[in-house]
Amino acid sequence: MTTAELTLPNHSLPTADPRLDAIRAKVERGERLSLDDGMVLYETPDLWGVFELADLVRDRLHPGVAYYNINRHLNYSNVCALSCKFCEFYRKKGDEGAYTHDMESIAAEAKKACESGATEMHIVGGLQPYLPWDYYPEMIRTIKRVAGEHGTDLHIKAFTAVEIVHLAKIAKKYKRANRKESIRLILSELKEAGLGSLPGGGAEVFDDRVHDETHKGKIRSDEWLDVHLVAHELGLNTNATILYGHIDQRRERLVHMEILRRAQDQALSRLGYADDKDAFTEPGLAATEEIDIGAITLTRPGSKLPTPEMAEAAARNADGSSGSPGGYFQTIIPLPFIPDGSELEHLPGPSGIENIRTLAIARLMLDNFPHVKAFWIMQTLAMAQTMLQAGADDIDGTVVWYDITKVGGASTHQEVTVADLQRAIREAGYEAVERDTLYRRVERDGRSWKLA
Repeated sequence: MTTAELTLPNHSLPTADPRLDAIRAKVERGERLSLDDGMVLYETPDLWGVFELADLVRDRLHPGVAYYNINRHLNYSNVCALSCKFCEFYRKKGDEGAYTHDMESIAAEAKKACESGATEMHIVGGLQPYLPWDYYPEMIRTIKRVAGEHGTDLHIKAFTAVEIVHLAKIAKKYKRANRKESIRLILSELKEAGLGSLPGGGAEVFDDRVHDETHKGKIRSDEWLDVHLVAHELGLNTNATILYGHIDQRRERLVHMEILRRAQDQALSRLGYADDKDAFTEPGLAATEEIDIGAITLTRPGSKLPTPEMAEAAARNADGSSGSPGGYFQTIIPLPFIPDGSELEHLPGPSGIENIRTLAIARLMLDNFPHVKAFWIMQTLAMAQTMLQAGADDIDGTVVWYDITKVGGASTHQEVTVADLQRAIREAGYEAVERDTLYRRVERDGRSWKLA
């Protein structure tokens, strides 16, 4: 029996919670939920009611389909200047297991990606203090060159916001007084080299208490957001994450989601979406008080999701020339804290129920994010399959190599086949759709592929 086929006997179902009635009415109308609504969703014993609401939104946005991609991860170095308590990945120079890839090995990884038919390389690493700035654009150009030699293209999704700030510093272009311009210079050079989008890592939980206790020294939420806002201004799409289940509180997770959706309001406004000045926006959050536009939701019946084509159209100037298309947040990826091997391994980490509840709540709270990903590497494929019925519409891709976290003692070689992904999606009741990084459908003939 598959996870998707599991059902509970009727006598074990929780009693319906009348507090969900008002939330259901908002969800059906596509209205923005408050932080208090989010707390009800976290506290209610009616889990199935929460999952049903998330599934309603998910199927309104992506009726009958779920996405996967063929990708390959590359961690270019695990040497890091930071020592975050929740991280098992980092090493110091000279530590056993420390590594940094040279261009020859990066080219070899790109070759493997091309030969597997991958459409994407996902690249992140530690804050390597010994590599020169030139290493990073050279890495991107190397991958693009190898892809060209194989008659294909690889979308490069690379570098968390934390890495981008680090690169600005080692390039000696970082100026705290004008950090957005510093970030813009770095992202512009990387985009020129071939960078296609940013992953969403390094966000953790947007809260100073959590930051200072678990990852002090890492950039705070305002800098993380600056990187993504500048990326959007340059026409780069990005993802966002939340790493939960360590010392964070549920209310702090909800504040994190509120900050993200207000940032997305800004991005969608640039694409021509009309904001609703009369819609609810959460008052009293310093991180969002300067945002003067109203809420923009994508979950109302009949709403259209943003696309790269829409972004390009919005960037056309009055004379017909094209400027930088506006980027936006594509996907929220809730990531459970996995304690094994970190300084916080005494903590239990979140339960499976907490994982699926948090993902469902992310789908309901982040009403202007087009996609919600159940990242199978950290959720397990069986749980990701189940999450497709509780708000997720994407389970990520083939991955192959992943060194950041290892669930249940897994090795760095963490791979599933396309058939595995397709079967998991079909068993959950959806059509399996291969996508590229920007969520455009892919048509495939073996290793060869094109956009549909």
